Amino acid sequence: MPLTRSFKEAGIDRARRDPTFREELLAEAIECFLAGDVGAGKIILRDYINATIGFKELARATGKKDTSLMRMLGPKGNPAACNLFALVAQLQRRERTRLHVTPVR
Repeated sequence: MPLTRSFKEAGIDRARRDPTFREELLAEAIECFLAGDVGAGKIILRDYINATIGFKELARATGKKDTSLMRMLGPKGNPAACNLFALVAQLQRRERTRLHVTPVR
C-alpha cells in the first residue's frame, strides 16, 4: 500500500501541532552540530524552521536576508558560529525554551 504523504510532510505537520516534538527537533539539531555532524544538523534545523517560524519571519527577527539563511543551512552552506548561534538563540526565544548542554561519558 503506498504512503499517502511523505515522511517529511508528516514530520512538519507534527511539529506544527506538538511543542514537545518541536523542542526535540531543535535539541536534535544542536546535538548533531556538537557531535560534528553539521550536515544532519543543518537538515534538521532547516526542517524545524520550515515547520515553525519560516525563513522570512526568521530573517526579520535576525536582521539577515531569508536567502542568506536558506543558503547558510543548505547542503553547501557553511554558517559562521556567530550566525548559527544567533539563529539558535532566536529559535529558543520563539519556542520559549532553553537548551542546555550536559556532559555524558
